[in-house]
Amino acid sequence: MNKTLQAHIALVIVNIIYAANFSIAKEVMPNHIQPFAFVLMRVGGALVLFWIVSALFIKEKVDKKDLPYMALLAVFGVALNQLLFLKGLSITKPINGAIIMTSNPIIVITIAAIFLKEKISGQKIIGIAIGIIGALIMLLYGKNFSFGSETILGDVLILINSASWGMYVVLVKPLMKKYNTFTIVKWVFLFGFIYVLPFGITEFKEIHWESFTPSVWRDTLFVVIATTFIAYILNTYSLRALSPSVVSIYIYLQPFLATLIAVFIFKSDDLDLRKLTAGVLIIFGVYLVSKPLKR
Repeated sequence: MNKTLQAHIALVIVNIIYAANFSIAKEVMPNHIQPFAFVLMRVGGALVLFWIVSALFIKEKVDKKDLPYMALLAVFGVALNQLLFLKGLSITKPINGAIIMTSNPIIVITIAAIFLKEKISGQKIIGIAIGIIGALIMLLYGKNFSFGSETILGDVLILINSASWGMYVVLVKPLMKKYNTFTIVKWVFLFGFIYVLPFGITEFKEIHWESFTPSVWRDTLFVVIATTFIAYILNTYSLRALSPSVVSIYIYLQPFLATLIAVFIFKSDDLDLRKLTAGVLIIFGVYLVSKPLKR
């Protein structure tokens, strides 16, 4: 199996995890764990796993001059990304957040053009446009949403979160030529943990561990291990073979995959022509963005 196909498979797995996370994380937060405490648990738990795996299997030293760069990556890829998303989501509507996040591939392709000189082709623009249409069909049908003064702060925070993740996806790319994936992510999360600790420690101390049922522990471990540890590794790994714009457009698969999970696993939704049409548009958009241009 070539590395490009492996990278695409990794991204599908990542977005299946993220799609499942919509249904799983809400069982834990905020009833058992407050948002910033959950961020601290995610970052701290994944940090321990990254360093254990790296110590056992990856014997690689980091050039000291690259540590400030990794500290910068942690600002965009961990601290702003996780803190602002959860805070923004708490003061706006979920549908607003989902719509705003469709901006991510546009932001990524723009940042990649500036920093990596990645070409913005007509094919990519068309693919992103088709993907947005499919995602919006999936997100908006039968739902009420509004952008106004009561949601503006939350909407802005989620937009900044989207931009910060775009910066991480683009800026981490050059390091992939120099270091193993685990080496990069373990240092990024070490700095990220330092950044989020002041925000999450108070809420962390308020957790009532005795109230945790087996299902709450299961869901919490899923968010720490799958949504954070595995997803960050696979996302960063995929950048070895794919461009940031390809990695970012996979975000459009999330609402469709979330629907499939709700239909076939949780039995809480049904599959109709609209959802299938949206899924086809999203997949076609991903295909156009990821398809190499003919010289």
